[in-house]
Amino acid sequence: MASTLTVSPARPLTAITTISQFPENPKTLILQQCKTTKDLNQIHAHLIKTRLVLNPAIAENLLESAAILLPNAMDYARSIFREMDEPDSSAYNIVIRGLIYKQSPHNAVLLFKKMLESSVEPNEFTFPSILKACSRLRALSESEQVHAHIVKRGFGSNGFVENTLIHVYANCGRVEVGRRVFDGMSERDVVAWNSMIAGYTKSECWEEVVKLFCRMRELGVGFDEVTMISVLMACGRLADLELGEWIHEHIEANRLKKNLLLMTSLVDMYAKCGEVDSARRLFDQMDQRDVVAWSAMISGYSQANRCREALDLFHEMQKANVEANEVTMVSVLYACAVLGALETGKWVHFYIKKKKMKLTVTLGTALIDFYAKCGSLDSSIEVFSKMTSKNVHTWTALIQSLASNGQGKRALDFFYLMREKNIEPNDVTFLVALVACSHAGLVDEGRSLFVSMSKDFGIEPRIEHYGCMVDILGRMGSIEEAYQFIKNMPIQPNAVVWRTLLASCKVHKNVEIGEESFRCITSLEPAHSGDYILLSNIYASVGRREDALRVRCQMREKGIKKPPGGSLIELDGVVHEFFSEDDGHAHLKEIYSTIEDMITRIKSAGYVPNPADARLDAEEDDTEASVSHHSEKLAIAFGLIRTPPGTTIRISKNLRVCTDCHNATKVISKVYNREIVVRDRNRFHHFKEGSCSCNDYW
Repeated sequence: MASTLTVSPARPLTAITTISQFPENPKTLILQQCKTTKDLNQIHAHLIKTRLVLNPAIAENLLESAAILLPNAMDYARSIFREMDEPDSSAYNIVIRGLIYKQSPHNAVLLFKKMLESSVEPNEFTFPSILKACSRLRALSESEQVHAHIVKRGFGSNGFVENTLIHVYANCGRVEVGRRVFDGMSERDVVAWNSMIAGYTKSECWEEVVKLFCRMRELGVGFDEVTMISVLMACGRLADLELGEWIHEHIEANRLKKNLLLMTSLVDMYAKCGEVDSARRLFDQMDQRDVVAWSAMISGYSQANRCREALDLFHEMQKANVEANEVTMVSVLYACAVLGALETGKWVHFYIKKKKMKLTVTLGTALIDFYAKCGSLDSSIEVFSKMTSKNVHTWTALIQSLASNGQGKRALDFFYLMREKNIEPNDVTFLVALVACSHAGLVDEGRSLFVSMSKDFGIEPRIEHYGCMVDILGRMGSIEEAYQFIKNMPIQPNAVVWRTLLASCKVHKNVEIGEESFRCITSLEPAHSGDYILLSNIYASVGRREDALRVRCQMREKGIKKPPGGSLIELDGVVHEFFSEDDGHAHLKEIYSTIEDMITRIKSAGYVPNPADARLDAEEDDTEASVSHHSEKLAIAFGLIRTPPGTTIRISKNLRVCTDCHNATKVISKVYNREIVVRDRNRFHHFKEGSCSCNDYW
């Protein structure tokens, strides 16, 4: 039956309205030429007028156009569906697919329920769609009910249905059920194997991914690029470089290097296995590099603590006009945090705001950690307060920020506030809370938290928690109690625990327990330079100079050298690195001249150099020059030269601040009227007006 569409001449003609004859089978017209809801309205009106709408096949074409092909036409599709007298399974399938496609999985499940109540039999196309809806909702109970319907109706051996079942169980956290489905399949093609491997990947069961891939190879099942992408991800997480290299050889042999996702996965695998240079060579060979590839390489540098290279690559990414995503930002912020690169990190934060990137839990937590590690505590708290969604990791990051920046009591206030908001602390939260107690001398609070973690939360203390308790007791001078605490530990103390006690013995001049601590360290592992220096300093502090020299001689005889002290300072977006008694910086002459003037001025204000902190091989008349050329003093001098008066100077260093530098920096802050923030290996020191935020308790 043919008919002519009438169109108002006042309106512009569309592709639909220029058709003079309406086809008897309008499928192509509806599905291919219908571009807008207005076009669909005109066709629908004609179909109603000619009663062609009563033809189920034509009505389903209308449904498909509205539900799936046209944007913002889902309500129209549902109105068409409601007008159908007895919609069959095909009509239901179209609307269910449309609801899933338009991000309404809950309504898709409700429609499936109505389908069953209306005694309309689902078919092999219904079940994968409804399982997809259940997967998106992580609706395990509903998935199990759908699975029962599948078995009851005889679709349990349909490969497409089985693959979707594997996916939904993995997404609902029941990957072992998905594995039972997989093992029960009569035939398994590469799609089935990929579904199971993807299920294990989703559940982060990396060892199972590798085992399944090895089984594929044993059985001679062919694998494809999809398989290799998942397996490379597992290789990276497991540091399985051997298998990763085998896949690389396979890619080379089969000329698959044009596959961008596959090459990106290969770069990520090498980076996560610590083979960052191999990753970079592959990265440089790639014809195309999307944001995922750039992010993988930047992340690789960050994870390998090659943070300056991470930032350099990020700058290259900017020049290449590749827009960063959340993963990029998290890696860059980590690099900025390690380097103490506050200005660069602030620019990243500005970029996040400018691009209107959502402040997710992961990104917000990275920002909190970055600001904290740059000593900018107010900014950390500001980011925390602006986050709409926070989890235990976010709270833990903030508590750690406060603890490491000398605000132990405030850190505990946030710990208790977290509990009021019914967020369960984890073992890391308790660890940073104990660190807060340690840095602030909160012994009773520390004891209470240590007992509470197992008693109230069922969290068994790890060796790190025991180490914190030793630190809390030792710092307060309860050396004997700390020693007995170690002896009574239900787990074997490691060298770190004994080293913690040794450090406290140095502060409180306890020779006997210090010697025992050193013996216990050497029985567990070879002592490093810091252990010898601590023991030597204990002897020196009680006047046993010969014993102090004997320990230092032992250190020399064994060829043990103290790692060079290094300090970083960021100026105008450039990170400058200094080492103790540095002789390689471009501005050394100016820096050493400033050092000389600085030492003279702070001596006049009461600073007395501490020769005990000189390098081991320094001659007696050279000890003062040695301590005055420590890396943080060089960095501070450079900061004084290159920044306007009153500007805060921020330093990051690789070792613990020595007593001499701590005393000197306090006086520098007063004499030069500067706030100086120093991040050492353990914590932050905020020097201002002659005092430090740690209250000389570090």
